[in-house]
Amino acid sequence: MVAPMGPDLTGPELVAAVCNAGGFGILQAQMCPSPVLQKQIHYLRTLTARPFAVNFVLHFPHREGIQVCIDERVPALSFFWGDPSEFIPAAYAAGIAVLHQVGSVDAAVRAKQAGIDVIIAQGVEAGGHVAGQISTMAFLPRVVDAVAPKLVLAAGGIADARGLAAALCLGADGVVMGTRFLATPEANAHPEYKARLVAASEEDTVRTILFGNGWPYAPHRTLRTPFVSEWVDRESQTQGSRPDEPNVGSTIIGGAKMTVQRFVSLPPNIDSTGNIDSMALLAGQSVGLVSEVRPAADILRETVDGAERLIRKLAAIV
Repeated sequence: MVAPMGPDLTGPELVAAVCNAGGFGILQAQMCPSPVLQKQIHYLRTLTARPFAVNFVLHFPHREGIQVCIDERVPALSFFWGDPSEFIPAAYAAGIAVLHQVGSVDAAVRAKQAGIDVIIAQGVEAGGHVAGQISTMAFLPRVVDAVAPKLVLAAGGIADARGLAAALCLGADGVVMGTRFLATPEANAHPEYKARLVAASEEDTVRTILFGNGWPYAPHRTLRTPFVSEWVDRESQTQGSRPDEPNVGSTIIGGAKMTVQRFVSLPPNIDSTGNIDSMALLAGQSVGLVSEVRPAADILRETVDGAERLIRKLAAIV
């Protein structure tokens, strides 16, 4: 599964590429006005006939977008950073499956009790916003045990066949990969952002609250650029949404042009201009496994085929 990276890095092209290769894509369209989101869903359906999901971060306005998805009867809804319980009855009435990403065992149990179909267990290695503090290897089997027989997907630190095989051995039913799919031609990330990902190692990320303008005190993992290194020890100063905060660039999201203020959590998309290195280059620790920009379908097939070979090899040894 390709993670919903946002606000628009996982666009229709990346979702369709993953779906058409046999995976499952989650469209991130958080900041799209309702008519634009509807058009994106229609466009995505011209690119793939396979199931997909649309993701909403519940910290931000979401009700109108969720209603569009229900009206359009998208195959699945995905949620993060909040309680999606109130939306479950309407989703199920429309025949829509529901996924929810969690960062603690307690949150996973609450998701099970709410009737969530698929629970995504996110480890602290993950890129973007991170809800928990436990590594995927320690966290994943705890969630699997706590919510059985619910479907559980692993997220955080997974970027190749070895990660998929390991997650399956830990009890997961599948994996969600984000950082690896950013470095693809189909991802809507800025070319400089992709180049930074390819050049980075596993030691080049930091979990911080630095980019807290508009989303204060929300931990996230980002590349340690010179800008981040300059400010990371003063992150408590960056949490306000001050109207006089300097602009570091501009971008277009959901068809609307907007300025990008310093410390705002808007990773640079293809339309971003300005000081790209001062923006939120969100990435997980698996970035050390990203050595080149490759088509999404190739990444998916190599990951799945490689994991099958590894598991068969292990079975033969046993």
